[in-house]
Amino acid sequence: MPPRRKATTMTAEHKQALAQGREQSRAVRNYLEALEQNRPRRGRKRTPDSIKRRLQAIEAGLPDASPIQRLQMLQERRDLESELEQSSASVDLGALEKAFVKAARPYAEAKGISYATWREFGVPADVLGKAGITRSGS
Repeated sequence: MPPRRKATTMTAEHKQALAQGREQSRAVRNYLEALEQNRPRRGRKRTPDSIKRRLQAIEAGLPDASPIQRLQMLQERRDLESELEQSSASVDLGALEKAFVKAARPYAEAKGISYATWREFGVPADVLGKAGITRSGS
């Protein structure tokens, strides 16, 4: 029977470092998710009014549609309702950006993430500047 390992406890500093890492990761993740959701898309922007008009057109066309068309219209209706719901729920990008600016540099240093990688993802250069992340890596 192998000897029993002695139970070790984490130091307060180690626990604090882990908590700080989780907080930094959360701030970065929340900001990047908000960026993705609010990224400009190609084509004409849909307004809540245009979405509602399309929903009305779908409702009017459902009774006369073939089964395949009806299936597609039902899915489009579901997608439009979801889009309408998301457009009404505004995200406070300013608060998320503030938390990101505070956490991004130590997070990038710990994970080895470069300025170019942040930019490729879509993080604005001015936000990276506020965070202290520069092209030169300092």
